[in-house]
Amino acid sequence: MSINPEQFAAANKATVDSLLSVANTALASAERIAALNLNTARASLEDTASNVKAVLDAKDPQAALAVQSSLAQPAVEKAVAYSKSVYEITSQTQQELAKMVEAQFGDFQKSVASMVEMAAKSAPAGSEGAVAAIQNAIAAANSAFGNMNSVAKQFADAAQANIAAVTKAASTGAKKSK
Repeated sequence: MSINPEQFAAANKATVDSLLSVANTALASAERIAALNLNTARASLEDTASNVKAVLDAKDPQAALAVQSSLAQPAVEKAVAYSKSVYEITSQTQQELAKMVEAQFGDFQKSVASMVEMAAKSAPAGSEGAVAAIQNAIAAANSAFGNMNSVAKQFADAAQANIAAVTKAASTGAKKSK
């Protein structure tokens, strides 16, 4: 069994395309996180200046404390919104990367199945047991990948539910502290 140059070139191109796709996805995610961080830093600086000004404009210490305590809820809400945005960006990136891995694994499965089929056709008599063992190993690997994928999805769903619960609790707690 031999691989022709066209198959080899196509496999190399597919590998490079996959790596570029992963790199572009990671860079896009980093870019979104960086933009979020810059916008958050800018807003935080503006809020701090405004808050200091409001506290300094208070007529007496009790008024200053009242102003300061009224600033707590917006700060908590902004922190919750920031955390939620970071989670959404990382979750979307993880989902995109998972889809790429699934697609690559699917292509890999097809290639391996094709090679095993070709090897089985050209195998010498009496090697049926070895071919069957290889096919069983491939089936076990496919099953393991499916199980790992299912567990990863369950974990992601649980994490998303936990983030939603924490976000709701933080928002509710901030509103109650008013």
